[in-house]
Amino acid sequence: MKRIAEFLIIGLLLYGGVSVAGASDWPQWRGPNRDGISRETGLLKEWPDGGPQVLWRVPLGEGFSGISVARGRVYTMFSEGNDEFVICLDASNGEEMWRFRSDSTYYEYEGGNGPRATPTIDGEFLFTVSAQGRFYALSSVNGEKVWSYDLIKDFGSYMPKWGFSSSPLVEGNMLLVEVGGNNGKFIVAFDKTNGDVLWSSHTDKLGYASPIGVTIGGVRQLIVFAGLRLLSVSIDNGEVLWSYPWRTGRFDVHAATPIFIAPDKIYISSGYGSGAAVVQVKVMNSPESSALNNGGEKNQIEVKEVWRNKKLQNRLSTSVLHGDHLYGFHNAILKCIDANTGTEKWKTRGFGEGTLMLAEDHLIILSDRGKLGLVEATPKAYREIASAEVLSGLCWTVPTLANGRLYARNQKEMVCLDMTGQN
Repeated sequence: MKRIAEFLIIGLLLYGGVSVAGASDWPQWRGPNRDGISRETGLLKEWPDGGPQVLWRVPLGEGFSGISVARGRVYTMFSEGNDEFVICLDASNGEEMWRFRSDSTYYEYEGGNGPRATPTIDGEFLFTVSAQGRFYALSSVNGEKVWSYDLIKDFGSYMPKWGFSSSPLVEGNMLLVEVGGNNGKFIVAFDKTNGDVLWSSHTDKLGYASPIGVTIGGVRQLIVFAGLRLLSVSIDNGEVLWSYPWRTGRFDVHAATPIFIAPDKIYISSGYGSGAAVVQVKVMNSPESSALNNGGEKNQIEVKEVWRNKKLQNRLSTSVLHGDHLYGFHNAILKCIDANTGTEKWKTRGFGEGTLMLAEDHLIILSDRGKLGLVEATPKAYREIASAEVLSGLCWTVPTLANGRLYARNQKEMVCLDMTGQN
C-alpha cells in the first residue's frame, strides 16, 4: 500500500490530479467511447502524392495490440525475441520513454505471434493483459508495476486458442476485465487503484472481443461478447441482466466488439458463416438511475432480435456506425449495410481483410497489407477520396487518430502520419 500511495502522489504531481485524457486523445481500444469514431476536425480531404506526410517511423516487434495515445505519449505492446513488452513512446518524435516486460513471447502459428490486447490509459494508470493472461496495472508515467494478477493461476481461467485478447474497461473507480475464470469469475471488477476484487460474475467461454459500457433505460450495463452468447451484466454488482445466444461455426471466434446503437440496440457480428444481428433491449418500469423500480423490485428486461442475416461477417475487425448505417469488413469485402434492417447498400474489394475507423464523415481504412484509404461514409455508393501505401506486410491492427496524427503498425514497425498538414 505504501508503494501505491507513493505512486499516486507522483501521478498527481505530474498530472495536476487530472484523471481524464485530453479531448483529442485516444486512450483505449477503439478510442474515447470505444466506438472507433474520432471527433477531430480539420483533417486533410486531399492527400499529397505518396499519402500523408510521415512524421516518424520506429521499429516494432510482433503483435496485434492497438495503439493508445494520451497526453503526448503513445502506448502499445509487442514481442521481441522471447519477450513481450508494453512500450511508451514520445508522440512528437517516436523516441522510447520506457518499456516493461509483460511476459514471454506468445507463439501461435495460425494467427501470428505476440500480444493482442490494447493498453487502457486512465490518468496515471495503464491497464493491460499479456497474450498468456498476465494482467497488469502499470504507471503510465514510468512503466513501474502497481499491481498485477495471473489470470490462469489466480482465477482459474484458461488459455484461449488464440491468446487473451480482450482490452480492459474503466468505469469510474472500477476496472472491468473479461477474465474467463471458473466458479463465477468470468467477469471481474477490480478497484483500479489497488487491484482489490469488488465483484465477480458468471461462468462462460472466453471470446476475443472487448467489452463496452452502455446505459439503456436508465440501467448501466457491461456488454460482453462471450464465446457462446452476447451477455449483459450490471456494472454495479455483476448481476446477469440478459443474454442472447450466439455460436460461431469454428472455435466460437467472437472477435468484433459489440456496437451500441442508441438508445436501446446492440449490433454483433462474427465470421465463419455466422453473420450479424441487431437486438433491442427494453427495460420495463425503469427509473433513470437505478436497476430497481420504485417498488424496490428488479426491472424486467426483454431482448428482441430486430434482424439477423449473413450479409456482414466481421471475422477479425470491428465495424463502425455512422448515422443509420454500419461500415465494415465481410471477410475481405468492405460493405455498407442499413443498421435498422440489415439491408446491404454497397460493397467493394481492394483492402483485403482490413480495419477501419471514422472521422469527419469519412472512413479511414488500413488494408491488411498496408494500403491506407480515405473513403466517404455514405450509403449511396463507395466513394474513395485518396489512398497510399504506408506500410507493408501483415497489418491487422486498426489505426489510431489522435491530435491530428494517425498511428498505424504492422509486425515490424509503427508509423506516425500528419493528417492535418499542420504538423
